[in-house]
Order: sequence, then structure tokens, then C-alpha cells
Amino acid sequence: MSIFPNIFPADGDNFYFERELRSRGYKCVVGTDEVGRGPLAGPVVASCVSLPHHCDPSPFLDSKVTSHNQRIKLADLLKCSGAVIGVGIVSHSRIDTVNILQASLIAMKLAVFHHTKIFRHPDFILVDGKFEIPMDTHQQPLIKGESKSASIAAASIIAKLQRDGIMAQLHHRYPHYNFKQNKGYPTKQHRDAIAMFGPCPYHRQSFKGVREFVL
Repeated sequence: MSIFPNIFPADGDNFYFERELRSRGYKCVVGTDEVGRGPLAGPVVASCVSLPHHCDPSPFLDSKVTSHNQRIKLADLLKCSGAVIGVGIVSHSRIDTVNILQASLIAMKLAVFHHTKIFRHPDFILVDGKFEIPMDTHQQPLIKGESKSASIAAASIIAKLQRDGIMAQLHHRYPHYNFKQNKGYPTKQHRDAIAMFGPCPYHRQSFKGVREFVL
């Protein structure tokens, strides 16, 4: 259960939660986010990021409002600033087994475990969305968290870059789906390609738009 349901950031302050939590004794505060809930193909990818205390949080914005080149520069800035980054990936087949919501939470849990392996286990997790990660660590879900927490925004940037890279690799293996352009999302071109060629091995067979064409 979240333990700070009544704290709210000032307008435009995307480091409020991190500072507030650290003032309350939490030494390692991380943000986590996932990318890839909506696509018809490929994995869901999550990231867990802890920003250093001295970091300027202002550049870290929701990945949805940044370009690919901006995300690359921000990822380099994260690494140079000393941020600790964990990544978790859940495959298309696991998504079909457990459903996309559970797969997203598992991906975020794996990202936290990766962060723990390379640095330490977080004291507090800021989670994008409505749901907590299935683990005992103190955490606070934040709807539209990318606009409220620089740590979550940074996590969304890393997760987006990681997933886009995976889809670019799949594009070379299955070019007729144009994964490099649509990233697996259900564009008309992508849906038409599935209807024409059938699903590839990386399509999510439980998703509408794919399952109708599974033999």
C-alpha cells in the first residue's frame, strides 16, 4: 500500500516527490515505468531509474513528448550524471500467458531487481500508473507519473529506447510488418500486413488484431 497518498507536487516541480521522500529518510528513491502495453507485437519493456541528489531534473520529460534523438541525448545525460538504471523485459509469449497488465508489472519488478543487482535495492519506488508492483518495497503509484516525477520520466525514456531498439532488430527479420516505423503498434499498415501475411512469431497471439489470424 502507498504510504504517502496526500502529497502533491507544486506545478512544474518534477522532483518534488524525490526530495520529499528523501527528507523523510528514504535514501534510494527510484522511478519506474514501462513501454509497450498497446502494440500487437514484441515485448513490454520497463526501466527503473534513481537520479543522483545533485541532478538537474528539468530535462527529463515524458518519452512521449521527446523525439528519438532527444531520447538518445537524455540517455547519455543520465549515464554521465551518475544515474543508476535497471531494465526489465517480458516477452510477447509471457504477455499472452499472464495478460498485458501483469506482464507490465512483472517487467517493472524485473527492472527493480536489475537496479538492485548493479547498485542497491530501492527504499521507495515511484510507479507510473494506478497499480503497485507486486513486491514489499514502499511505493507510490502516480497516474501520469512521467509529468510529476523526473525519475519516472527518465525511466520512460530508457524503456522507450530499449524497446524501439528491439523492434528495429525485428524489422530486419520481418520487414513486411514495418516494425521500425510502427514499433508494433496497430497502425492500419501493420494490421493490413497481418491480414496479408499472417502473424510472425513475435506477435501477441492473445491480442485482438492478431488472434483472428492465428492458425
